[in-house]
Amino acid sequence: MVAAAMIGSHLLQAQDSTGKVLDEIILTANKYPKKQSETGKVTTVINRQQLEKSNGKTIGELLNAVAGTTIIGANNNAGTNLTTSIRGASAGNTLILVDGIPVTDPSVNNNYFDLNFFSIDQIERIEILKGGQSTLYGSDAVAGVINIITKKVVRDKVSLYGTLTAGSYNSYKQSLGLSSGKGRTDYSVNYTHNGSKGFSTAYDKNGAGSFDKDGFDQHVADIRLNQQISEKWAANLYATYNHYKTDLDASAFADEKDYTVKNDNIRTGAGVRFDHNKGTLRFNYNFNYTERAYLDDSLFKSSLYVDFSQSRYIGRTHFAELYNNWKWANWELLAGADYRLNNTYQFYFSTGIFGPYDPPAWNGKMNQVSPYSSVIFSKNGFNGELGGRLNVHSEYGTNFTYTINPSWLINNNLKLFVNLYSAFKAPTLYQLFDPYAGNPGLEPEKGNIEEAGLEFWGSRSVRFRVVGFYRNTKDAIVYIYNPSTSASKYLNVAEQKNYGVETEFSYTAGKVSITANYTYTDGRTSSGYDGTGAPIGKDTSYYNLYRIPKHAVNLNVGVQVTPALYISGHLRSVSKREEFVYGAMPETLKAYTTIDLYGEYKFSKKIRLFLDLKNITDQKYFELLGYNTRRFNFTGGISFNL
Repeated sequence: MVAAAMIGSHLLQAQDSTGKVLDEIILTANKYPKKQSETGKVTTVINRQQLEKSNGKTIGELLNAVAGTTIIGANNNAGTNLTTSIRGASAGNTLILVDGIPVTDPSVNNNYFDLNFFSIDQIERIEILKGGQSTLYGSDAVAGVINIITKKVVRDKVSLYGTLTAGSYNSYKQSLGLSSGKGRTDYSVNYTHNGSKGFSTAYDKNGAGSFDKDGFDQHVADIRLNQQISEKWAANLYATYNHYKTDLDASAFADEKDYTVKNDNIRTGAGVRFDHNKGTLRFNYNFNYTERAYLDDSLFKSSLYVDFSQSRYIGRTHFAELYNNWKWANWELLAGADYRLNNTYQFYFSTGIFGPYDPPAWNGKMNQVSPYSSVIFSKNGFNGELGGRLNVHSEYGTNFTYTINPSWLINNNLKLFVNLYSAFKAPTLYQLFDPYAGNPGLEPEKGNIEEAGLEFWGSRSVRFRVVGFYRNTKDAIVYIYNPSTSASKYLNVAEQKNYGVETEFSYTAGKVSITANYTYTDGRTSSGYDGTGAPIGKDTSYYNLYRIPKHAVNLNVGVQVTPALYISGHLRSVSKREEFVYGAMPETLKAYTTIDLYGEYKFSKKIRLFLDLKNITDQKYFELLGYNTRRFNFTGGISFNL
């Protein structure tokens, strides 16, 4: 596998009709438009062309093809909780952005945001920015950020577009959108319904044959309004509602017949932009609401102790930001500040053989204020960035992060770069205020990140990138349980180190394009405390990449057979992984390789048919111990843009 991996990595990038690699304009690296060649930061783009060839895929499957990125659960049953990891980082250390605005869920213990809330039908492009990005984006951007940019309106026309699909596991999707871009006002309205009867989420290891199917049903609605007020002033309003319900099983290897969860997300906000002679001033406000409601009814009992349970977890986030960028000759300056207010409400109730269990509901709240700035100097191929952020937190006080990003562009086809970052993850509301394990005295997790590498653009549309990375996180927060006292608490007692190499390669010649990647990731955690949180006098060290492969390969080959017919194949190979087992030694998840085939036929520029065949070798494997992944499956459909 390692030999095959040296092919390179799946660099997702834009190409024109002749196959020439474009120097894409990106937004995420600097919070304003910038050519990829003009920054040393490690960015990857999934563009609209690639999304159009991915109607049979989920956002998790797409991100799994990016070097260094692992979406745990992406190949499990629809509705499975998806955990994002970049370069081996634990959950909640990759920040999700929507149009550059952070979105988090303060009701979960690690603050991560549910990727199930996104439908690729409503996405224009995805930008993945790796490395410590806390200077520009604040807490949680320790390993990187994923910026999901929503679908844009085509100017000077009215468009009606949509997709209809059906496939394995009685899965189906209907998506419809309308946009208008005439005059100074443009708007879009989008709706997607996604459903599946699914399969058993839990793996039936004893072959009982009685595990039921766990279904999924989702509705996503989005509306956006943009107004060009004058030549220099513009404003926008938006609102997105996402609701999905999914059936759950009791746990790994354990079936459940009447356990469900309803998930709701509302994102709404507004923005104002002012274009001046030297740059742009922007103001954004966003309100994000998430709610998870679990119900385990009493008709089927998977536990000897619980007959009935229900729980509810609500998270609310207010985000406001004001920033401006200026440009003078060889200098660029960005300065701004943001404000975040997070709160949560949570309750749980159950009854069983020991009677009702009805602990008090609890609330938690915190806020952060963060001024930040960065300055860039560019001349004769040299590009250097220096930035910093001061974070003022309502609970722990203040902390500071910095960014140093020098790069050199040689002969317009070779870029050398060295990136030094510091980053942080503020303790979550759950870690601070949970009635049983919360610790208001927690400090933020603090990471120092180093990257170095090169990127080469050659003739005949050849592109190659290799990056070495190292991340050291101190004051990592660990859940501590003392079995002798039955007490538990979150403590800053660990240090985590992750390191590795990413290689990425792409080549286009005529009608054939090849992209490939290989990622090596390793890491250790060390702590000078035992399982009760007591100091032991010396550090103990152990492997920390649970569910993350040391070796991962993606290879994609596409052929434009005729102007109307396109086919491609994708291979993904993942090495064995370690699975954490509470109270026992870790178990090993076996390595696996999957192969997918895709084809589409365009009847015209407006209508196309497609068929996506996934895991065609019917590979059986686990991403989560005790939970089924999808075997051979397919999705077919029609897409139109009128």
